[in-house]
Amino acid sequence: MHNPGHRFQAQDRLADGAQYIGGRLVKGTSGRMHAVVNPATGEEVYTYELASTADVDAAVAAARAAFPGWAATTPGERSDALHRFAAVLAERAEEFARAESLQCGKPLKLTREFDVPGTIDNTAFFAGAARHLQGQSAGEYSGDHTSYVRREPIGVVGSIAPWNYPLQMAAWKILPAIAAGNTIVLKPAELTPLTSLLFAEAATHAGIPDGVINIVTGLGKEAGEHLVGHPDVAMTSFTGSTAVGKRVAEIATSTVKRLHLELGGKAPFVVFDDADLEAAVQGAVAGSLINTGQDCTAATRAYVQRPLYEAFVERTAALMASVRVGDPFAPGTDLGPLISHAQRDRVAGFVDRARGYARVVTGGEAPQGDLKSGAYYAPTLVADAAQDSEIVQAEIFGPVLVVLPFDTDDEGIALANDTPYGLAASAWSRDVYRANRATREIKAGCVWVNDHIPIISEMPHGGYKASGFGKDMSAYSFEEYTQVKHVMFDNTAVARKDWHRTVFGDRP
Repeated sequence: MHNPGHRFQAQDRLADGAQYIGGRLVKGTSGRMHAVVNPATGEEVYTYELASTADVDAAVAAARAAFPGWAATTPGERSDALHRFAAVLAERAEEFARAESLQCGKPLKLTREFDVPGTIDNTAFFAGAARHLQGQSAGEYSGDHTSYVRREPIGVVGSIAPWNYPLQMAAWKILPAIAAGNTIVLKPAELTPLTSLLFAEAATHAGIPDGVINIVTGLGKEAGEHLVGHPDVAMTSFTGSTAVGKRVAEIATSTVKRLHLELGGKAPFVVFDDADLEAAVQGAVAGSLINTGQDCTAATRAYVQRPLYEAFVERTAALMASVRVGDPFAPGTDLGPLISHAQRDRVAGFVDRARGYARVVTGGEAPQGDLKSGAYYAPTLVADAAQDSEIVQAEIFGPVLVVLPFDTDDEGIALANDTPYGLAASAWSRDVYRANRATREIKAGCVWVNDHIPIISEMPHGGYKASGFGKDMSAYSFEEYTQVKHVMFDNTAVARKDWHRTVFGDRP
């Protein structure tokens, strides 16, 4: 199993505390200790004092103090700083990959090949985007007046990130905000603060000024809600469950701040009867098990047209059974544990309840032996559930794929849309017209064709319906962290006088 020596590297690295405020690590002041637990072994790898509301206030004050200077830098200066930041991250890539695997239980090959390279690429993208903070061209739209539009930073951004992709979610929150000239206070999940803290530290080493990036590691009910409701926070960005997102929106409304929500998902995986069956099976297994299924875009509902249904179920079950579950630091591991035993038990509860109304084809149990102490759960395929059943409608957030048949194309698309969520989906077909119809009619923020799960920095990520609103990554995300100002010039003194007379009449 995992070498316990890894714990000391993380502990020593962040020995000064788990809050990053004003360019330095400091200890929390809540008086309550919290442990980061390696979910593969159950051992504590880092302990820290949680942030209090006073710590949140200090972080917001640091961000507010840094804002005028950072907002006044040129786009080129911010771009240069982010390019240096990307270089620092690249130099420390292995450290970040190991820390992410340690706190999340992700296979090291996943953090090395996906999480960390994706974060570096995203940093490089926003380094370029920083130079494109554009308004709108000037024009005379009203008589002798010239108008143009400025895009300006908003101020202090308060962001809350989840535990499933701690490093990437920190990057998705921080990078567009600071590229646009804002400063930020990020609250990572208390289960997984390590890489967010290292990310902020690396930014300081890259020359990003103190106070531009601040991290407060505390509980959602205390630190998180205080951050969202803080009167000096101009915008809130939240990624997490739809239920918590509703609470965030409720609090943010009290100060009428800008809001960005990326919430839950229940992604449909629609396989038409002309699809490449082997490709669809491989896509379903990879798309449903990515990050042990703890991904809001993971394939969770496979709808397979009836001529392919039984073959799809049989081959998907066989491929799932071959997935290697084990130690995240072992080279051959495909699937690590869930984030915690509580999450493992939650996932198991969905499957156990489904046995009364559906068929568990493979999996449906926690591995024993050497893996017994970890939060592991076997890759699981469930078939023949009803569309309105819990396992089809609810977000499970685990390595569970549900498969249902459909007959007509109309039915397949209707079933795909038949949940409250709309974050991601995929359609599998060799027919371009069929695939194009699916991309048009499935209500989701991303629809892949003959693939499921890849993302790129240049394109937006965000949902429809109960999956929230706002975009991460891409130029769309960059623009969300700006506010638009109309500037209007009166070009003639006569025009000013005439306008005054029109409004107020002739006066001495």
